[in-house]
Amino acid sequence: MSLLLVANPGWCETPSKSAQDLDLSPEVIKKSPVLQRWRREVPNVLEEIQNDPSFRTKVRLGYSRFTSWEQGGGIIFGVEDVFIGRSGLTVSAEYESAFNGKHESYGGNLYYYLRPLGSYVNFAPLVGYQNLRTNDYSTNGVNVGIKLLLVLSRGGAADISVTQSWMSPGSEEEVGLTTAAIGYAITRNLRLSTGFKQQTSRQYQDSSVGVVLEWMP
Repeated sequence: MSLLLVANPGWCETPSKSAQDLDLSPEVIKKSPVLQRWRREVPNVLEEIQNDPSFRTKVRLGYSRFTSWEQGGGIIFGVEDVFIGRSGLTVSAEYESAFNGKHESYGGNLYYYLRPLGSYVNFAPLVGYQNLRTNDYSTNGVNVGIKLLLVLSRGGAADISVTQSWMSPGSEEEVGLTTAAIGYAITRNLRLSTGFKQQTSRQYQDSSVGVVLEWMP
């Protein structure tokens, strides 16, 4: 004997209730932008979490200390991760100079984040231009490399980044640039960042550490 069970299609459907059918007073809905938005259209929350950036644009100003005693301290300022639409493309630029004029570097890079912007781990190939001058040599050229971003807390509250790039790769003047930084928020719009940089070429090697105040618009 066989037993055949036929399910009513209606039993498999999850009952839903339109946002317009919520049993709420007009005053409550009027005071809640979230409820007003849900009344117009129920959002895809998972998609928003994946694509809303887990990090923010930062305007940076701080102090650098070069390991070579002749170069002493200096200033660093720039802007990081200016978003170009929602495509995963960002632009960054930075200037760094020793107070005694024995070191100066500046440049800008275009990054393309390979994973959704809301990811906690992301990778970004980069291409840009870099200019570097010290007492021992001066060089400039195309800069290519990759960045690793680890988001510890969304919205710019805390993250770790490591970047490795090469200026004028394959030439006699090639310079390897390594940067590692940790940032953590002290208010909703302000962060402190500590970082380490190293420049390595056939003629010279130098490094610096810095403390930077970052404003997130």
